[in-house]
Order: sequence, then structure tokens, then C-alpha cells
Amino acid sequence: MEANKKNLVRVEVVFALPDHQTIVAMSVEKGCTARQAMEISGLKEKFPDTDFDTHSLGIFSRPLNGIELPLPEDYVLEEDDRLEIYRPLARDPKQTRLNRAKKNSESGRK
Repeated sequence: MEANKKNLVRVEVVFALPDHQTIVAMSVEKGCTARQAMEISGLKEKFPDTDFDTHSLGIFSRPLNGIELPLPEDYVLEEDDRLEIYRPLARDPKQTRLNRAKKNSESGRK
């Protein structure tokens, strides 16, 4: 059993909805990728109406996009990593700000 523990790393997989957050603390084998951890976290079964395959992933708010960090299928998890599953935005924040600025300028506000 002791040798087996040496081959494991502790991680958290996090998914948030507007009204609550789910955190799955688990141990995975060394060499486990972010994509694999998401698959074995059980979140797909817990939220069957969510298409997790289209969601972006990140580690501690840093996107797994192949630029700053490797892609989810290439990123090997490290001890105490926090894997975050990002939902698509309901509204584009830039467009929301533009709409607000336009509305304010039309009403004479600065």
C-alpha cells in the first residue's frame, strides 16, 4: 500500500454553477492529465445536462489553452493542483460594457 501512495497525487476538480460550487477532492495516479481527471471526477454523472466536453479547463485560474499552459489532454497534474472547469459566459463582458456605455451616452450620463 505504501508504494501505491507514492504513485498518487492529490488534486481538486472544481465546477461552479451560478448558485453553488462543487469541489471533488481526489487522488489520481502520477501522470494523470487534466482531461483524464475531469473524466474520472464523477461530475459528468452528477450534472448530466452539462456538456463538459465543450467547457474550457484551467489550473488555479490559468487556462489550459496551449499558450500559457499545455492543453488539457497534455497537462500532467501536480500535487495539490486545482483543476477548474469553466462554463461558457452567458454574455460577452466587452459587449455588455459597450451596451452600457451606449445607453449612458444616449441618456446624457457620463
